[in-house]
Amino acid sequence: MDQLRALKYFVKVVENGSFSKAAELFSVPPSSLSRRIADLEQSLGATLLKRTTRSVSLTEIGQTYYQQVSEVLSLLAYSDETVKNYQSSPMGVLNISSMVGFGERILLPLLDEFSELYPKITLNVSLSDDLSTLARDQVDLAIRGGYAPDERVIAIKLMENNFIAVAAPRYLEKFGVPVNALALKQHKGLYFKTPNGPTPWLCEIDNQWQDVSAEQVLISNNGKWLVNKAIEGLGILMMPRWALKPYIASGELTELTIKPSIDITQQANLGVFLLYQKQRYQIPKIKAAVDFLVERVSGVY
Repeated sequence: MDQLRALKYFVKVVENGSFSKAAELFSVPPSSLSRRIADLEQSLGATLLKRTTRSVSLTEIGQTYYQQVSEVLSLLAYSDETVKNYQSSPMGVLNISSMVGFGERILLPLLDEFSELYPKITLNVSLSDDLSTLARDQVDLAIRGGYAPDERVIAIKLMENNFIAVAAPRYLEKFGVPVNALALKQHKGLYFKTPNGPTPWLCEIDNQWQDVSAEQVLISNNGKWLVNKAIEGLGILMMPRWALKPYIASGELTELTIKPSIDITQQANLGVFLLYQKQRYQIPKIKAAVDFLVERVSGVY
């Protein structure tokens, strides 16, 4: 039995939840792929997959085996790529995943400059606020806002990601300027929707955290649309300072000073992080991108 091939088949079946979909990826008949995995199970003396006519799922021991094997296969693939690229110039496809707002405003303009410096690198950029797992989603670099993730990756803090409250002058003229956190409940709010839901407005009063969110007027994961609606005077908006900075500078939005200060989380030290797997840094294309982004973003923002 070709155990390495069987392991690759097994991992793809789990990731796609289907023998037929995994077989398509390898251009082999589903029966051949299924037979290989059955041989693997027989050699291990354990059932890894629960099969029905409609679905495939992991057994308890299969879950443990999958986690271990997928890590081994990822490390093997990275090792192969490291050897192939040893002492070569940066080249090949670079897969980057970034949250939408940062990608549109900061990352994409910088990547134009990066492409001029490294013309042999083909950029494959995905902008999404969904969370990515580097190994599973075949992402070389990921840029995410929040906290340093609890996974086995290197997380470099590129910049602060503190949220501030803003409103258009026309809104403040009509509804007044809120200076007290509790007064926000009498106002109208525009809310950015994260993968975990709309960002709340939180405030610590007398050592107790309270939700001081205003009435929800709009909720969206499209930052540009929310900013436009805030400029139109529809409500108060909380977003990262780096995203709102140009609109404050132009006078289209006014930063609010509210006491006690409000935030979207009880935890401190929000940041924008560049994530990559440690063993991949020696690959020229990844090293070039990491060094470039750290220097350019940290030096400006």
